[in-house]
Amino acid sequence: MAELSEQTIEALFDESRTFPPPEEFRAGATVTSDEILRRAEEDPEGFWAEEAGRLAWRRKWDQVLDWSNPPFAKWFVGGKLNVTESCLDRHLESNGDKVAYYFEGEEGDTRTITYRELHAEVCRLGNGLRSLGVKKGDRVAIYMGMVPELPVALLACARLGAPHSVVFGGFSADSLRDRINDCDAKVLITCDGSRRNGSVVNLKAFADQALADTPSIESVVVLRRTGHDVPMVEGRDRWYHELVSDQSTECPAEEMDSEDILYLLYSSGTTGKPKGVVHTCGGYLTGCATTHRLVFDLKPEADVYWCGADIGWVTGHSYIVYGPLANGCTSVLFEGVPQYPDKDRFWDIVEKYKVTQLYIAPTTIRTMMKWGTEYPAKHDLSSLRVIGTVGEPINPEAWIWYHHNIGGDRCPVVDTWWQTETGAMMISPLPGVTTLKPGSATFPLPGVFADVVDESGNSVPLGGGGYLVLTRPWPSMLRTLWGDDERFIETYWTRFSDPSSGKWVYFAGDGAKRDKEGYYWLLGRVDDVMNVSGHRISTLEVESALVDHPAVAEAAVVGRADPTTGQAIAAFVTLRGTATGDDALLAELRQHVADKIGKIARPASIVFTPELPKTRSGKIMRRLLKDVSEQRQLGDVTTLANADVVQDIAERAKGVRAAED
Repeated sequence: MAELSEQTIEALFDESRTFPPPEEFRAGATVTSDEILRRAEEDPEGFWAEEAGRLAWRRKWDQVLDWSNPPFAKWFVGGKLNVTESCLDRHLESNGDKVAYYFEGEEGDTRTITYRELHAEVCRLGNGLRSLGVKKGDRVAIYMGMVPELPVALLACARLGAPHSVVFGGFSADSLRDRINDCDAKVLITCDGSRRNGSVVNLKAFADQALADTPSIESVVVLRRTGHDVPMVEGRDRWYHELVSDQSTECPAEEMDSEDILYLLYSSGTTGKPKGVVHTCGGYLTGCATTHRLVFDLKPEADVYWCGADIGWVTGHSYIVYGPLANGCTSVLFEGVPQYPDKDRFWDIVEKYKVTQLYIAPTTIRTMMKWGTEYPAKHDLSSLRVIGTVGEPINPEAWIWYHHNIGGDRCPVVDTWWQTETGAMMISPLPGVTTLKPGSATFPLPGVFADVVDESGNSVPLGGGGYLVLTRPWPSMLRTLWGDDERFIETYWTRFSDPSSGKWVYFAGDGAKRDKEGYYWLLGRVDDVMNVSGHRISTLEVESALVDHPAVAEAAVVGRADPTTGQAIAAFVTLRGTATGDDALLAELRQHVADKIGKIARPASIVFTPELPKTRSGKIMRRLLKDVSEQRQLGDVTTLANADVVQDIAERAKGVRAAED
């Protein structure tokens, strides 16, 4: 566990710069009083019960929260539902012809999908999966690009009660294989390929590599998206369009218990092996729908909402699929990247569909800042009402740029903190209520109880920094890690809990500071997980991939500060025998990591060094390597067994950074 340095905790925040809700916005806002916060604090279970009542239940719960066996929570105990009836069926009678998704393909192809059409597509695929033998409890892996059939696949699985496990389409064959094998998935749904930045990603080829060692897979469903030739394995592979062509548009929804599993989503962990985060039906949907409605000041009858994330990550699960559909919202579904075919692609889409809420990552905002203001200035962005950020802390400069150039100084910026494990937003402004401070996620949302604690778990007074924790259970919390209750307890609940006194505290792995007014300022990860462009990547995972290469004897990886991506992956590598650390090997190692994990995990820099700095007990001093990477003055090296190596590494790293620049 890394410690928060005084330098980090005392980082300068301009706590005096404030932005109250604009009067015009507040006048039309859904929530304009902090009464909702007081009510939720006084009676959290009553608050969450009221919010759960907005969903479609077949049978109401007997008990709101069962916390008798912590840290294993049960919410809405005894309640029965199928989440797709809240997301689809209940909208059909009065809003069946309302647009659920405007789809924007990378090459300019578009589709408009109503709730009625989405329901029919979900039923067709659900029936198709049933014909392949999928039943309640079976796991289905999904490895697709950002096309309409991706949310259809999630919802079809949910309709059958078959937990889905979505694997981000940028992950490698090895990553896909490991996730399939960990949950023993029965079926894989994929595409021939996906489109990204003007090129085709051959998903089927990666899938076939993974499937060479996935004994649990019985069937593969392949969507034809790019149209290039792909091999189809007889008896195993089925074309998506052939599977659904003759299926009924009615598919009975499986009745699920509130605590039945809805999905698994794998998240990087400090031990290297990805963690299969388990989310259940009733509590998760309650959390997503509530936070989506409150944080974005949602008016479903008028709004067009756009979350720019990928459904392969939890943001896409919660705020492209389940939350917006439960709220009967119209959303934009986007395939591609912000710079293709030109750097105004996002703003063209905002203008075209008159988008009212935009939710994107700080990395995207910082990249757009570098491109300049000319691109948003070419478009009418006056439809926007609320603009949000997700995935990592946003620096104040990017916040101000976003607020002024995209939000026109009239749109509240909702900077949200949450995780795969929390399922839904935990800390965020309420746009009609909260006075904003650039760079601060502000306060916990209604029904969420957070704190900042020191090394001993004691609450830090206002103005101080420490470790961000959640002190009470919440409906959308992960229930466990797939097949590993022990790791679930060890990872999240042992650091600051005291079971002997009945104290259970969830540790998020992030550092935070609270200013004198109680505003939360996120400081990033304090464990061995890096946050690169909002993607969580384990240092150990990257180290293992590097050491897997035959030329590498040893590797150490740290995350270094990066002005665009938040953090960049910096690797330090010692080689075997006569291997030469030249440009060719550097490129080979970066590609090797991409093949083992995915392109997002490629190191930004690799320093070849004869030795790594180690203590006398043999522990690699990653703290010093982080200092080297960020070109800080080196701290105490007297505890090292090989102190002289540090200066040599610093000189080598300086050369690598100079070459990057």
